[in-house]
Amino acid sequence: MKRLHIAISTTDISATINDYSQRLDCLPSVVIANEYALWRTESLNLSIRQDPSGKSGQLRHLGFEDPTAGSFTKTTDVNGIVWENFNAQQQADEINAIWPDAEYLANHPKGG
Repeated sequence: MKRLHIAISTTDISATINDYSQRLDCLPSVVIANEYALWRTESLNLSIRQDPSGKSGQLRHLGFEDPTAGSFTKTTDVNGIVWENFNAQQQADEINAIWPDAEYLANHPKGG
């Protein structure tokens, strides 16, 4: 089953983690202190990233976590919105490449 992926920016990652954890009724699957958090629910893959430019709440991109995705792809729709398509392992690989200390495992129990 595909999960809708929504990626947004924030200027207050701690407050956003607290707020979204309450809204989603679960803790993030991974948190990179002061930089990034990811929630994976049954139907949603939501990431937030600290944006020092002050663009809190701005959409970064949309996409799908798709277990059948053979590769990570990125396209742009007619409205200029970037759409990504990836599987859980590809996302974990990207997280670990950016933040090697994360040691994030796609199928970790907290990860959905």
